[in-house]
Amino acid sequence: MTPHSDAPRSRRERPAKPALTRAGIVAAAVEIMRAEGLGKVTMRRLAQELDTGPASLYVYVRNTAELHAAILDELLGTVEAAPDGGDWRERLEKVLTSYTAVLFRHRGLAMAALVARPRGEHYLRLIETLLALLDEGGVPPGQAAWGVDLLLQHATATAAEHSPGSGAAGPQEEWDALAEALRDAPEQTHPHVAGLAVELLSGDPEARLSWGLRALIDGILHTPLPPEGPRS
Repeated sequence: MTPHSDAPRSRRERPAKPALTRAGIVAAAVEIMRAEGLGKVTMRRLAQELDTGPASLYVYVRNTAELHAAILDELLGTVEAAPDGGDWRERLEKVLTSYTAVLFRHRGLAMAALVARPRGEHYLRLIETLLALLDEGGVPPGQAAWGVDLLLQHATATAAEHSPGSGAAGPQEEWDALAEALRDAPEQTHPHVAGLAVELLSGDPEARLSWGLRALIDGILHTPLPPEGPRS
């Protein structure tokens, strides 16, 4: 019988660590985000998870901003595809609503998406889908190109506004404070705010998102670009 030994094994006896890859790094980062939130996804935390040094990660990801953009691109793969058949506006709205829901489900992702610059496969597929639907609706190419940016900005901002953990105070506390400020606005100095205090806060987030997307889609369809057009 071989006596038990607590002596540490040499490096040669330890199982080899899996080789680092960009795909593996992003996958690990996504798991940390799901469990702890995007704010916890740092190079140091990720290196700890992968049992390596932070310097090793910079070979594959330049910085935390690029890492967060890669996480966003990975999750864009879960955005629902455009349904077959039906009105192009409704199908476009469904895709953008699904995009908003993806951002909303993951704490901190919507705020990061406001400034992130994803450029991966899933982001390109989303842009292609939106452009194809706008083209189907007869939107001129230049207006479609600018319109995609506008639609994604609105959807992203909506998710950021309503996602959990978007502010220091609780969401209900923030909402109550805003409602009180609008209701108490003096009619003498703020007559329009006082007169529309109820309407300013009316409608649930889903209804307001839908209305906003429809207003933008119709505006994109009917608003020509300025004379100079798109610039490279």
